[in-house]
Amino acid sequence: MLPHAKASLLTTAAIIIAFGATANAQNSPPAAASSQNAQLANPPADPSVKADPDMAKVLAALAALEPKPIETLTPADARKQPSAADALKKVIKDESIKADPHAGITVSNSRFADMGNLRLRYYTPANATKESNLPVVAYFRGGGWVIADLDTYDTAPAAIARKANAIVVSVDYPMAPENKFPAAHDEAISAWKYIEKNAKSWGGDPAKLALVGESAGGNLAIATAIAVRDQKLTPPVAVVSVYPVAATTMDTPSKKEDAAAKPLNTPMLAWFFDKVLAKAEDKDDVRLNLVAADLKGLPPVTIILAQIDPLRSDGEMLAEKLKGAGNDVTQKTYSGVTHEFFGMDAVVAKANEAQDFAVSQLQKGFGASPATTGNAAK
Repeated sequence: MLPHAKASLLTTAAIIIAFGATANAQNSPPAAASSQNAQLANPPADPSVKADPDMAKVLAALAALEPKPIETLTPADARKQPSAADALKKVIKDESIKADPHAGITVSNSRFADMGNLRLRYYTPANATKESNLPVVAYFRGGGWVIADLDTYDTAPAAIARKANAIVVSVDYPMAPENKFPAAHDEAISAWKYIEKNAKSWGGDPAKLALVGESAGGNLAIATAIAVRDQKLTPPVAVVSVYPVAATTMDTPSKKEDAAAKPLNTPMLAWFFDKVLAKAEDKDDVRLNLVAADLKGLPPVTIILAQIDPLRSDGEMLAEKLKGAGNDVTQKTYSGVTHEFFGMDAVVAKANEAQDFAVSQLQKGFGASPATTGNAAK
């Protein structure tokens, strides 16, 4: 969702200053001011040119849907814009691709039985029974804690359930600005407690629980693992965090290099934080700024990143911090793909590769020999 160049770069500059990524503009020497003006006059090249052919097809489909720049909209209007998931569906339709993300699994929705109206979506292997004793994965979707829903992030949890032969529970956490930080994080740990309590009744194995999340959900997966450790709950046997939000600063290499990327750009990231933060100092809270958190004593963590993504550096920094804290960490970056690629296995070959890699990492935690996982049904 590439913004109008001038507006986007002005927004980016304002955000970087607001998050303390540059020196105080009023005290900048003339040379620094000239350099900043030069940057605004010469916007960065569109990083989408680095996309591989599969990814390029999805980006072209997204452009054809003509989404408005998210960072210029109200949250209500932003939620109505065409998404990367819509672009994927367009490619599937235009190219007459046979794709059924729910092949081999059953999908059902429910509410937290004892916790209110929050919705859960269950992806269960079709042949599972109450006695199957399957692994259970808590999945947190993306959307910057502001936009998207369970339908937007449907294909990835479905693929994980099928490929890992596991029950996947996708959590519809509350969104900002109606529910500001830490609402989503509080609900995420509540969901973990609920899953821990009920896994056996679903045919799951409460000793084989895992966490997976994408983007904002990738942040929630790590933050929940930390909360589980601190609250001495049943720990996940594995955590997979896909292009996570891990730092609140806008001053990272990829947020500069890929500031104008699609479908996620740097102005959008700052727009999300503007809507999520209840107060300015929340940007220093380690549940959002994971790179400053106490990361010791966590389960094995796998971080999956996209090359063309302003969040790439967040994931790289988080991986280094996790390693420095003594954890078992695996980090893998897929070239030629963008943010949101992970659920696009029907069209993007590297999405299928990334899913298979994620599943193999989960299976290590489950104690199974990594199975040879097949392609998504097409």
